[in-house]
Amino acid sequence: MTYPPTTRLACAAALAAAAGCSSLLPQANLNTQTTWKSFDEARATVESFRPHETRVPDLRAAGFDPFTNPNVELLNFSDILRRFPLTGSVTRLDPGLRECMEAGKACVGYAVDIRTERKERIGPVLLDMLSFRRETKSTGWTFNALVLLVDDEVVYALYGGKPVITQVDKTVEPLGPLQNWSPSGLIR
Repeated sequence: MTYPPTTRLACAAALAAAAGCSSLLPQANLNTQTTWKSFDEARATVESFRPHETRVPDLRAAGFDPFTNPNVELLNFSDILRRFPLTGSVTRLDPGLRECMEAGKACVGYAVDIRTERKERIGPVLLDMLSFRRETKSTGWTFNALVLLVDDEVVYALYGGKPVITQVDKTVEPLGPLQNWSPSGLIR
């Protein structure tokens, strides 16, 4: 028996999809535009800041400037107080943080929050397309840092984040495209 060319093409496409051609699945990248290419590079930059030695021109040279780098946020003293609510004695604080608190409005902060993530759908294409099973693999890194300055001089630097993100999200819907179907045609 001979099948029409359109039927043969549809069968070939279904077989290719069933075989797991993951290149047909969607991918997404979430990248904060940054001067640092990795968590380690960003960490090394912040670790190079020395209290009472590093000044604003040094921060600018390192790409840590809220006026030229859209990822660096300029914090006023009120913003800093929200991040470090004083509930106890100021003497128990880190010396640089204490110096900032005592300086009041003369203390400003630079904060950065970077996220680089790649999301890739993995698994059998046919099951994904028909909504039976969807798997998304996320990889990347996040970085955040806070630098406090008094009179244009660094007094405190702190960083954190996730050096490595590796996560797989899996959604299984046994009824596939009928999972959210209702007789009225509305999804509930």
